[in-house]
Amino acid sequence: MNDVFSVLSDPTRRSIIEQLSKGERSVQELAQPFDMSLPAISKHLKVLEKAGLVSQRKEGRYRYYFIKPDSMDSACEWMEGLKQVWTKLEGMFSGGKNKSQ
Repeated sequence: MNDVFSVLSDPTRRSIIEQLSKGERSVQELAQPFDMSLPAISKHLKVLEKAGLVSQRKEGRYRYYFIKPDSMDSACEWMEGLKQVWTKLEGMFSGGKNKSQ
């Protein structure tokens, strides 16, 4: 789980994940919105792959990357637990009032 948060602390990698959330992409497609070289994008992809967030397949000389859907489950579960704690604390400190009141 720590790897997930560490890896996603980088805005370029978060952007890559956002692109991949729309479907599989080649390295060239992933690199288009950035002002960086293909080797630099490939380094980011290797970090994401090492953390288990993405995987790749090779077709000819091209590599296509995609998100591993269950890769963030533990981080999401942890955050959901925190959300429940925050909700309880909010109720305690606001005197039970809703934000909309």
